[in-house]
Amino acid sequence: MNQLPDFWRTEVFHPLSVHFPIAILLVAFLFKLIALGSAKEVWKQGGTILLLLGTIGVWIAIYTGNLADGIVSRKICDPTVLKQHQNLAYITAWLFTASLLLDLLKFSRIRLLTQKKNLLSILCIVTLSIGSGYLMYVGHLGATLVYQQGAGVYQPSGDCAEFN
Repeated sequence: MNQLPDFWRTEVFHPLSVHFPIAILLVAFLFKLIALGSAKEVWKQGGTILLLLGTIGVWIAIYTGNLADGIVSRKICDPTVLKQHQNLAYITAWLFTASLLLDLLKFSRIRLLTQKKNLLSILCIVTLSIGSGYLMYVGHLGATLVYQQGAGVYQPSGDCAEFN
């Protein structure tokens, strides 16, 4: 009789850690867009907090993705999709890191930067916009790996004997 594999396999940590930063970063972008047209500080502060949490999360997702890479790359049909997913994920992570740094520079006490808060806000929005586009495409590539190539997915036997 076949036995089901343990759920807590190394390649499972990536899908468990990736969805939080995807949602948080997209909501952070939305908050920052709303903050541009609103005088309420809650949108700016909320966007900054979400951007910080999402950026930390995206680097955790990169780490867990690297753990899964060695296992999953041997089981999929087209490893070029995995490589593209990985490369673009790094670009995405750096874009959101740059956005966070631009956002945090607004709190700097450096005189030149305090006079350029609007410029920093616009640069932050631009990098968030580009990062969000990359994020959605990287997510699409991840879904392609899972749903078209079965990356990290257990394939039951034809008669599903392991479930009896």
